[in-house]
Amino acid sequence: MTGISRRNLLAAGLGLAATNWPRRADAAQESLTKGAASKGLLYGCAVGSDRLAADPPFAALVAEQAGILVPEWELKRNRVQPAEGQWNFSGGDAIYAFAAQHDIKLRGHTLVWYFDPPAWLRQKLQATRSESLLTDMITQSCAHFRGRMHSWDVINEVVEPPEGHPNGLRINSPWYQAFGESYLATSFHAARAADSHALLFYGDYDVEMNADWQEKRRTAVLKVLESLKKQNAPIDAFGVQGHLKPYKVRFDEEIYARFLRDVAGFGLKIMITEFDVADRGGPADVAKRDADVASITRSFLDVSLANPSMLGVLSWGLSDRYSWLSNYPDYKWPDGQLSRGLPYDGDLKPKPMRRALAQAFAAKA
Repeated sequence: MTGISRRNLLAAGLGLAATNWPRRADAAQESLTKGAASKGLLYGCAVGSDRLAADPPFAALVAEQAGILVPEWELKRNRVQPAEGQWNFSGGDAIYAFAAQHDIKLRGHTLVWYFDPPAWLRQKLQATRSESLLTDMITQSCAHFRGRMHSWDVINEVVEPPEGHPNGLRINSPWYQAFGESYLATSFHAARAADSHALLFYGDYDVEMNADWQEKRRTAVLKVLESLKKQNAPIDAFGVQGHLKPYKVRFDEEIYARFLRDVAGFGLKIMITEFDVADRGGPADVAKRDADVASITRSFLDVSLANPSMLGVLSWGLSDRYSWLSNYPDYKWPDGQLSRGLPYDGDLKPKPMRRALAQAFAAKA
């Protein structure tokens, strides 16, 4: 694909002296968070405390543009509880301190995830099926940040139809193997018991594009939501991750809009929680590729923001300087160039994608 038709695509503790940061060259533009807020929406991004501390220009950009932050990795189990009985929230605390200094909201990611549990936890789950191995992480994390979190990703990436479950659940998850499907509702009840105010999310990926395998994922997600609602699980919202791959899978506005309507039909709020665009496979000409990325960004957000249940958009990073896409085998460029799937480039300069975000916020009815 050499081009994309829009119609077809349809701080305390951080060592930062924020008040002394120089204004950026593009500061005259309305920030993304202000543009989103003018329409009752949130805009934010994923960050790491080490990057905020070591890269003041990047930290300044985050403070300027984001109204909500999410730790990219620092509240996942292998960081929070590297050994049994040891709890480490220092990374999340540092990001919270930065957010509080700049009047930025914070959300937590993630309490229950199948991927890469610490070795001690795998061993314990094989030896005993104590429910506390699931709920301790939820209770400790929610209690630690009680009153400070806008929202939590309670369960994350729980469907995988190719694994063969009749409802599409991820059966190779250590949580499913230990507790069966019941772990899903149990997780939400534990989170609500520990924090009565934060919005509680289920988030998943590959539900946005027009492909048979993504249709199966959409169906599986809706079955999870239906089951949770039938069990009176205290779920508040669904997170569409939004990792788009436009050079591999076609976007269809009507299919995606229908899915959002189906999710909202359960009485749930919706948020885009991990938005980025994989540009590998696009034109060699950077300007053309940037235009393609901006085009699908606008098409995707126009549909997303048209749904009245939408709360806002978080990109999985703010600058190409720090993007997982540049390191992941399926998405990184073999010549070593940075992926260009975030609003600002590796030099912290705004790209057409950033303009598409701003225009989508401005156009929301």
